[in-house]
Amino acid sequence: MRYNLSMARQSLWLWLILGSTFSLVSRAQDAPTYQTPPKVLADLVTVPPTPTVRMSAKGDMMLIFEQASVPTIAELSQPELKLAGLRLNPANSGPSRMPYITGLKLKKLTDKDEKVITGLPSTPQISYVQWSPDETKIAFANSTDTQIDFYIADVSTATAKKVGSLALNATLGIPYRWVSDSKSLIVKTISPTRGTAPEVSRVPSSPTTQENVGGKRGQAPTYQDLLKNPSDERQFAYYTNAQVVRMSLDGVATNIGQPGIILSAEPSPDGQYVMIEMVHTPFSYLVPVRRFPLKTEVYAIAGSLVKTLNDGPLQESVAYSRDGVPTGPRDYNWRSDTPASVYYTVAQDNGDPKVKADIRDKVFLLDAPFSAQPKEIYAAQFRFESFDWGNETMALATERWWQNRKTITKTVNPGNWQTAVLFDRSYEDRYTNPGQPDTKQNKYGREVLNLLPNDEILMLNIQGASPQGDRPFVSLLNLKTKQTKELWRSAAPYFERPIAVLDAAKQIILTTQETPDESPNYFVRNLKARVAPVQATFFPHPYPQLKGIQKQQLRYKRTDGVELTATLYLPVGYKKEQGPLPTFLWAYPAEFKSKEAASQVSGSPYQFNRISFWGAAAFVTMGYAILDNASIPIIGEGDKEPNDTYIEQLVSSAKAAIDEGVRLGVVDSSRVGVGGHSYGAFMTANLLTHSKLFKGGIARSGAYNRTLTPFGFQNEQRSYWQAPEVYNKMSPFMNADKMKTPLLLVHGEADNNTGTFPIQSERYYNALKGFGATTRLVFLPYESHHYDAKESLLHMLWEMNGWLDKYVKNPAAAGQANKAGKVGGGK
Repeated sequence: MRYNLSMARQSLWLWLILGSTFSLVSRAQDAPTYQTPPKVLADLVTVPPTPTVRMSAKGDMMLIFEQASVPTIAELSQPELKLAGLRLNPANSGPSRMPYITGLKLKKLTDKDEKVITGLPSTPQISYVQWSPDETKIAFANSTDTQIDFYIADVSTATAKKVGSLALNATLGIPYRWVSDSKSLIVKTISPTRGTAPEVSRVPSSPTTQENVGGKRGQAPTYQDLLKNPSDERQFAYYTNAQVVRMSLDGVATNIGQPGIILSAEPSPDGQYVMIEMVHTPFSYLVPVRRFPLKTEVYAIAGSLVKTLNDGPLQESVAYSRDGVPTGPRDYNWRSDTPASVYYTVAQDNGDPKVKADIRDKVFLLDAPFSAQPKEIYAAQFRFESFDWGNETMALATERWWQNRKTITKTVNPGNWQTAVLFDRSYEDRYTNPGQPDTKQNKYGREVLNLLPNDEILMLNIQGASPQGDRPFVSLLNLKTKQTKELWRSAAPYFERPIAVLDAAKQIILTTQETPDESPNYFVRNLKARVAPVQATFFPHPYPQLKGIQKQQLRYKRTDGVELTATLYLPVGYKKEQGPLPTFLWAYPAEFKSKEAASQVSGSPYQFNRISFWGAAAFVTMGYAILDNASIPIIGEGDKEPNDTYIEQLVSSAKAAIDEGVRLGVVDSSRVGVGGHSYGAFMTANLLTHSKLFKGGIARSGAYNRTLTPFGFQNEQRSYWQAPEVYNKMSPFMNADKMKTPLLLVHGEADNNTGTFPIQSERYYNALKGFGATTRLVFLPYESHHYDAKESLLHMLWEMNGWLDKYVKNPAAAGQANKAGKVGGGK
């Protein structure tokens, strides 16, 4: 009897506790189901995505991707593992969230008709699409509920078929690469020996411990989804376990090396070797998988080990800086213009930018059969970034240094490794950006510089920043004389981007062309003939019902003379005579080292009015003037740090945008709201805290307490202990008592972005509520830093629209309700 009475008492006590909890939860939820915004907003979520295009290297064939619509919340709720910085689908050993392709079409540029590729699964979920080197075939993966299958499509017949029975392992990225003969591929498959999945341990066998000895520094960003215990380690090792095979087109597989945690498997250009990178223990609870110990080996294509290139240690103590890199050899790659040569980089300053060094990085080369000593081929003043290989006498090397925003590009002669500076510039200076060099496929199917006679090369600039706004261009660069000649530049009334070079000698290119009311389509343009371009695709306007929205590029100055820009959207049919409008400003701050770079014009009035559900532009349909992508530069010239005057520059930039809208007669300064996502959410909270410019704000997936990111955030390289006053002043959480403006907080419950833990919004909301601020917190189930599910996106728009309507469009009514006690610090 005593046992039953005790159990009854416990049950009653538990019922009282849980009943109280359920009561609190029910009172906190005034929207018990997902909500839908007005139809004009909802249609932006449900509109079918515009297809995308990938060109063949020969430039004669288009591969058209039909894209999947946004997934449902039911799809997002499927099982997911969060391990070592990865998010995995345990059912099929792939990434847990993937933007799938649902259909494939082929189209010759000279034809109007598209040819549908047949033989696809009944419900295609396609990814990792790759042309074969000879472009007669197309490889792709198809995800199912239980595994990822491998398919190959024949270009001539436009038919696809499943190849082999082995399941792919895509937990660590692209699961296959073509061999240069186009007759086989190097594939990462699920190891047939990995057995059954280990059970998640609910009962620990010991405490979870970490240790740091010997004074080693382990300053790291606040990574999410890290390993936490031995059970996580076993899960991670199991699901990432793969076997590298060489697979023929008829599905015959030959093993290469042993099963393991395969980060990458890359065939050499000549197809005789495979470079395999394999992760191994000890694992870390502090950093993600790409910092784990990594062994790099070269195997013969037949499967035998040829050379162990490196076995690197766990990298927990990489200098926390944009210029910090691991110690020891890193970034092993095949040289693309030779049969089988490996190059890699070694830091000369222990990877620490604070160490003084004339040479930061050196690059070494090792040729097959990999028995000689590596040869030093390049010494970098800054961090070595990449090679663009060309031929036996010409390549380009790029190095970069974040602290002074410098980038250097040099010509390199692979015959003697002599170098000459081609470009030495600030990468913040967008006006001097020369663009990207045109490339072509060589006999190995690898991309190399498309060199014309006399070492000339076409340069494509898809942004084309200029004092007149963005005007993409194509130029001809002589790599010896360094002289450039502009061949073509986008001009009004169109915004046109160069996408690919179809024939460099004849100067025939592929572009996309658009206007504010005409969505982007592909065109073939002859730069020599200078005739009208020929349209190659005819994708329809995704939302024709929104044609007529007005768009204008604004240019104005803030009080310190820095020139700023913003894109102004106005409703269809609106005229200034109707009076100023309630306004929604949307922005994302950016840091600069010079006022000149910060003042450069961005954007174009001729770009398509892409009214996405994601930002602010959608709300032009609800009667608002939109100040979109308003410039918020945070400048720290010379030895000054930008964030030392973050608040002052933030408020000044926002005020300048509003003042310009008022000057134009379209912005009602008494009814302005502000919003942003991620760092833009952080901006929003600070603007509401430190200014009286706004009636309401919307902050999505932000970080509000910078003491939770103590070793730096965004582009702030100082730690909390070096600049506590900066961290505290910039943290809205620390200044919650100053908040007097209504703020809507939205956050994905499964946010995996560095620094923006969901607890940031939770604790900030509680702080605001504690001081009686008008605020609302919305957590979106299963959503990460970017929201994906249809239900989540529709509900997000519903929340945003209701908040703007209540506190920005009708602030007087909201104020009266507040005084009457109907609106408080949230429920």
